[in-house]
This record gives sequence, C-alpha cells and structure tokens, in this order.
Amino acid sequence: MPHVTVRVPASTSNLGPGFDCLGVALRIYNNVTVRRGGAEWKSIMMREAADFFFQRSACRPFAFTAKITGDVPTSRGLGSSVTVRLGILHGLNLLADRPLPRAEIFQICAELEGHPDNAAPAEFGGFNVARAWSATLCRRDDPRADRAARSSFTRQRFAVSSALKFILLIPDFEVRTSAARALLPRSIPRKGAIDSCGNACTITAAFASGQYQNLRGAFRDHLHQPYRKQLVPFFDDAVSAAEDAGALGAFLSGSGSTIAAVALGGAQKVAAALAVVSKDARVIVATADNRGAHIVSR
Repeated sequence: MPHVTVRVPASTSNLGPGFDCLGVALRIYNNVTVRRGGAEWKSIMMREAADFFFQRSACRPFAFTAKITGDVPTSRGLGSSVTVRLGILHGLNLLADRPLPRAEIFQICAELEGHPDNAAPAEFGGFNVARAWSATLCRRDDPRADRAARSSFTRQRFAVSSALKFILLIPDFEVRTSAARALLPRSIPRKGAIDSCGNACTITAAFASGQYQNLRGAFRDHLHQPYRKQLVPFFDDAVSAAEDAGALGAFLSGSGSTIAAVALGGAQKVAAALAVVSKDARVIVATADNRGAHIVSR
C-alpha cells in the first residue's frame, strides 16, 4: 500500500516584537505518515488540510490514513499544528504525484493557520520574515471560496548558524492560540508600536547579517507579550533569569506557554537558570533547522 512519511520541524514564532511575521525552524520534529486507503478516524485539522489540498490540486479525493509521531508538544507555542498540516499536505501531494509546488503548499498552510510565521520556517527552514499582503483573510470554513478573496503570503528566508542556541522552557500546561489572541487589546500606544517596530527590524537585520550579538535587548515587545504573559505567570522571572545567565534575550514562543531564550554561548548555564524558575517545566537546548519539511521515507 503506497505511503509516505514527512518530517516537519517545530518553529518558534513572533520572537517578541515580530508578531505574526517572524519565525525560526528548530531541530525538534514531528513525523507524519500518510497512507492511501483505510477509514481510520482523522482529526478536524487533518480533514481540513485534505479538503484544501484536493480542492487546490483538482485531484480526485481518495481515502487515506495518517499517523503522527515525534517530539513537538501541542499547544506550547512551537508550531505543532503546522507540523500536522504540512505533513498531511506534503503526504497527499506525494501520493498524488506532486500536483502542487512547494510554494503553494506553504500558501495553503499559512491560510489554514491564519498567519504565516510558523508555516514559513517549518516549510523552508531557517529564519523567515513572512507576511500577508492582501487585506482579506481566507474563510477557513470555506475552501471553495474565490481564490482572489484569499490572502497571499510572501516570505524571505535566511539560514541560521548552529552557534546560535535556543533554550526552551516548556511548561507542563497548554495555552490555546485562540485564548491568547482574545487577550490582545484593540489598540496600543504609539510609542509602544514604534519601539516594537524598531526591535523587529533589529532582529531581522541581525539574522540577515549573521551578527547575532545585535539581538541583545531586541526582543522587547509591546504588541502582545504584555497581555499574554498573564497566561504564563513566571514569564518575567524567566526572561530576567535567562538574561542574567548570559542570554541575548528571551521571549514568549508563539502564544506560549513555552518561553524561548537565545544565546551565543553558555547555553547550559542559561538552561540551568531557566530550570530554577519552574520546577514543573522541562528545558531543551535546540539549534535552528535550515532544511524545513522533507520526505524521510516512501
């Protein structure tokens, strides 16, 4: 029976002020195996991805089963939903003899997510700057909607050196993206917006140039972290502990609950400092994945 396994990396997004725009792929993975035939139960997320794939590719729908294994925790701000969606999309695409190019698979995944900051690094690897350039977001409940009414997403990618370490404090509780977005205000002070814009530009320049030391102090944010941190009570303590231990900075990974610190050296010292902040969280030291989603067997 034809089958394919797709490996998709986790991703840390926002990076503080780069709200819904910046993301980095990490060397933490989920494997998604898609097999033709069968009638095994599939999640709503899988069915939604499949509906979009068959509609966009104009392929005749076929039955399939899917299995997900790996190390990307769910609802922790590390792009677990993207690993599922990209795994299904790539798996179906391969089983259907590749009717869609990689760029289109990224577009579909970003539409399903509603924002491209996890989809871009998970698909292409490295550090990505991504954005929606049309004003109207797609209706996620209507895959047959007019393509012109959908958002189109642009992105630019930069490879990330293995010298840069990402130290992840992963709590034992989940944060749903919908709950985190509900906390955001309708407006913020202009000064906060200007500061966040400047910091996001600094982060982008540092990754593009490889001058990672310039990341120090750039993860400060006024767009979402001041409001979402109430869902992670030890956020401020974690950021302070990481910076005191030598990290370039720390931020809420996606909408949380994971807190990510970034360091050029002394990663284990930063990890030890974060471990003290919460005894019920685990700490992982990771590097960036520069490959993105790829096939591991078929």
